[in-house]
Amino acid sequence: MSSVITISDPEFETEVLQATQPVLVYFWASWCGPCRLMTSVVSTLAASYGDRLKIVKMEVDPNPTAVAKYKVEGVPAFRLFKAGEVLEAAEGAISKQKLEGFLSPHLA
Repeated sequence: MSSVITISDPEFETEVLQATQPVLVYFWASWCGPCRLMTSVVSTLAASYGDRLKIVKMEVDPNPTAVAKYKVEGVPAFRLFKAGEVLEAAEGAISKQKLEGFLSPHLA
């Protein structure tokens, strides 16, 4: 069982870009109502997919570098990385089923 790892801009390179497995980055904000709804979904996914997927979360306001580089325009936002490349991107609150559909083609 795995949990969601909180990271910041300085850790992005090692935790996401250099990771050996796919990484789902969950961009959120403390003032964002839909983000509060997504937090439990993301935690559930971390528990379910922890052996095949790393999940990290980044608060957008204190981490402008990754937010700008990966064109996060709204929160909650999701970026799926593998081998340092963005494979999928989504913004807005989405159901657990949609998020699983977003991930499953990329998880062995």
